[in-house]
Amino acid sequence: QVQLVESGGGMVQPGGSLRLSCVASGFTFSLYAMNWIRQAPGKDPEWVSGINTDSSSRWYTDSVKGRFTISRDNFKNTLYLQMNSLKPEDTARYYCARVPLSSTVGFYPRPSRYEYEYVGQGTQVTVSS
Repeated sequence: QVQLVESGGGMVQPGGSLRLSCVASGFTFSLYAMNWIRQAPGKDPEWVSGINTDSSSRWYTDSVKGRFTISRDNFKNTLYLQMNSLKPEDTARYYCARVPLSSTVGFYPRPSRYEYEYVGQGTQVTVSS
């Protein structure tokens, strides 16, 4: 069965860095674009970033541009999110999500986990001094 397992979250001070990973299994990872989405308590979910199948296109929400980098390793079936210059407003639970094949170019900036067929359990990121 399809599984997406995130890791790498934690608590970090403002200005710090974290690298999130998402290991995929149960499907041909290289055929699917992938997204990171996040949700903070009491706030609406937010699409963070997306990457197409061969990494030739990457997209970011404005608030993380220049600070976050999405990448993938199709040989390791793994999606990454390098987060630098973290801010308290980045505090959220971060989820990786498989983009539907119907999104032909891979750009699928949907924020809610309910708009995806498969989403991981998430990893918590807390940015606080």
